[in-house]
Amino acid sequence: MQAGEVLAVAAAGLGAGAINTLVGSGTLITFPVLLAFGYAPVTANVSNTIGLVPGSVSGAFGYRRELSGQRGRALRLGTCSVLGGITGAVLLLVLPAGAFKAIVPGFIAVALVLTVGQPWLARGLERHRVRLHRRVALLVALAVYVAGIYGGYFGAAQGILLLAILGVTLPQDLQRTNALKNVLAGLVNGVAGLYFMLVAHVAWGPAGVIAATSVLGAQAGARYGRRLPPPALRAVIVAVGVFAIVRLLTE
Repeated sequence: MQAGEVLAVAAAGLGAGAINTLVGSGTLITFPVLLAFGYAPVTANVSNTIGLVPGSVSGAFGYRRELSGQRGRALRLGTCSVLGGITGAVLLLVLPAGAFKAIVPGFIAVALVLTVGQPWLARGLERHRVRLHRRVALLVALAVYVAGIYGGYFGAAQGILLLAILGVTLPQDLQRTNALKNVLAGLVNGVAGLYFMLVAHVAWGPAGVIAATSVLGAQAGARYGRRLPPPALRAVIVAVGVFAIVRLLTE
């Protein structure tokens, strides 16, 4: 790697680590940078996924206070994320590279609508939570699994999808939901990254640079993100989501 490439990838990793912890969509920063330096799309995707794993761990650690009391929930939904991540990682190496590209912006748009309407939707669901508990639990597990498939396959805006799913269905504030999102997205990246290490070609230079700098970015994202009130965090989610849609549609 040339010095300029190292600096560009390092800056991208720093930004991706921060935005992944705060919202999600860090892949939309690092992935295009790797493509710009000539890496093949699948190699860039694989290397990016592996590189962002330490940042995911760092972000989850930064939100550890908000994870208090969520161990059981994290274990249940984490299992769905792991299974989804494995499925998505396998699909990446089997399906055409652009298989999901056409539908991803639609997923993100739906997630943004759910995010904006989360306070009202959650209140409406709360009135029927006892009666619908089992159905909601099954729906959440299935939705987290599907988000895991997408995350293992590509990952951009996986965090936004998870925040929308969890924000509407879980009776807790957005910061605690964001902490859980960091764990679930980290599990998806971790299991997908492990699979890629075993069966795919990895560009270890950029992956290592992203790994190192995403840890620092994640800590910064956790430090400042935890201080945001729910409306401000929701506004950041929408802004990043709109950017993600525009970026995907113009690639």
